[in-house]
Amino acid sequence: FQLHDSTKTVVDWNSKSDCQLIIKRNKNMLKPSFTCLDTTDEIEHLTDFLGKDQPYQGLKNGFALPPHMPTFGVLEDDHSGDKYASKVDDSIKFARGTTTLAFIFQGGVIVAVDSRATQGPYISSQSVKKVIEINDFLLGTMAGGAADCSFWERELGRRCRLFELRNKKRISVCAASKLLANITYAYKGYGLSMGTMIAGYDDQPQLYYVDSDGTRLKHDKFSVGSGSTYAYGVLDSGYSYDLSVEDAIALGRRAIYHATHRDAYSGGTINLYHVHENGWTKHESFDMNTLHYDVYGYN
Repeated sequence: FQLHDSTKTVVDWNSKSDCQLIIKRNKNMLKPSFTCLDTTDEIEHLTDFLGKDQPYQGLKNGFALPPHMPTFGVLEDDHSGDKYASKVDDSIKFARGTTTLAFIFQGGVIVAVDSRATQGPYISSQSVKKVIEINDFLLGTMAGGAADCSFWERELGRRCRLFELRNKKRISVCAASKLLANITYAYKGYGLSMGTMIAGYDDQPQLYYVDSDGTRLKHDKFSVGSGSTYAYGVLDSGYSYDLSVEDAIALGRRAIYHATHRDAYSGGTINLYHVHENGWTKHESFDMNTLHYDVYGYN
């Protein structure tokens, strides 16, 4: 056979196996496809029906398959290494927006998040649960792609439960965050979009930041998302390790409120958790409009 330019398809007939050999060139990739048909007339009929540029592709037992792109080259083409952001089509680039925060104080860890999900300028939901309850002592937050964060943090919960069953003890916050970092590092460059915090209590309160590049950081306070710069301003001005539980809850609520007030991609309700030595406790959700008009006194 002879290969022509990228729009041509070469069809060769192998008389020994009575199979049609189709080799299609696509973006510098060659993928052979073998198709067994009963007669030469049937091949010509299907080729005329589908067109010369879309020849019949099927399985050896005769089941027809529609023309398709070779799947083995999709990740290699569009998600290759660090060139993902520049090579991938604009239609599947993530447009992210959220505000999440967590900080350590003398009474444990406060985790506060908003509940708005956006698709670019479109508000797709006002009731997203951005805190994943991994186990009774571990919480994870979601920022970035909702599907990626939700799937992998639930997978982290499964692995933490397996650890408990195998070792007869609860996994540490340090080990849980390392598990997630190992997962995301293995998929680095494949288009994941995650900026998560892992908060928990083992022998002491601990807080880690893990993102989709495999980065893993430990600190006493983090804020992640498009509204994080506004939240950091409130946190830095009001944070102290010696805060009481009531004051810490009020600080987390106020920081998320001001972030959602200034950031169009954050909003909905504030969901607030307190992680302590006996596990985590979910506090009531606070509606942004109620806080805006009734609590903080803006008119």
